[in-house]
Amino acid sequence: MGWQLTGDVEEFRTAAGPCLAREPARSTLLLTISESLRGGGATAPVRFGYWRESDDAPVTAGFVQTPPLRPLLGPMPDRAARELVPVLRAVDPSLNSVQGENACAEAFAAEWTGRSGGWQVSHQVRLFRLGVLTPPDPAPAGRARLATDGDLPLVAEWMSAFAADTGQPDADGTRAAAERITTGRLRVWDVAGAPVSMASVSPVVAGQARVSPVYTPPRLRGRGYGGAVTAAISRAAREAGAEQVLLFTDLANPTSNALYRRLGYRPLTDSQALILDR
Repeated sequence: MGWQLTGDVEEFRTAAGPCLAREPARSTLLLTISESLRGGGATAPVRFGYWRESDDAPVTAGFVQTPPLRPLLGPMPDRAARELVPVLRAVDPSLNSVQGENACAEAFAAEWTGRSGGWQVSHQVRLFRLGVLTPPDPAPAGRARLATDGDLPLVAEWMSAFAADTGQPDADGTRAAAERITTGRLRVWDVAGAPVSMASVSPVVAGQARVSPVYTPPRLRGRGYGGAVTAAISRAAREAGAEQVLLFTDLANPTSNALYRRLGYRPLTDSQALILDR
């Protein structure tokens, strides 16, 4: 049967849901993005895809793309990644990047470019999963609290700064912050009535939730605030029912990788974004 494309999030979740639920941690982006779109979070056309090896086989691969952003590949066999190339080339011939776990991203890139190594690494990330939560001891001055409407202007500014720091597309920081504050999914670390750091978490979907973003302004870094607020939001995610609490780190940032290990996060899998050479 191969790949089926759809713009309907419900069709995608019905078809690919069992596949995503088998490994919800590795499928975290597809789960959380599609769940957000179910709630009316789409501001542009979205492209979903799911793959079966044959007509009577179960779905074993999926992806999501919000053009002009790159497709995000879920965990999939190399064959599925290669077979996705002609399907996407037919609908998006100007595609110039892809993101996924290392092996499937490289299988896609090699098929797209027609040669091994015909791509450049844009960035590499590592997915971590929380084991035994170990909050900082001693904790820094201050306390964790839920963000409120009064925090919205500052948190919106931090959301935009986080996107800029991590090379993400321009985002509506106010909209993102307001949604997280309204749903109680954003905490700040507060020192003497002033927020100094923040962390948010995705809704629990298929037993997993992902911490993102975590942000401390540059002038306040190195004081333990980021670790403390991350521990607080991680605990809150577990209390909200998450069996697996996840987060991504930039492999080029050894400081954050070491911090999350100290908090009890353990590596699960590596992914990369690849620029496809013409």
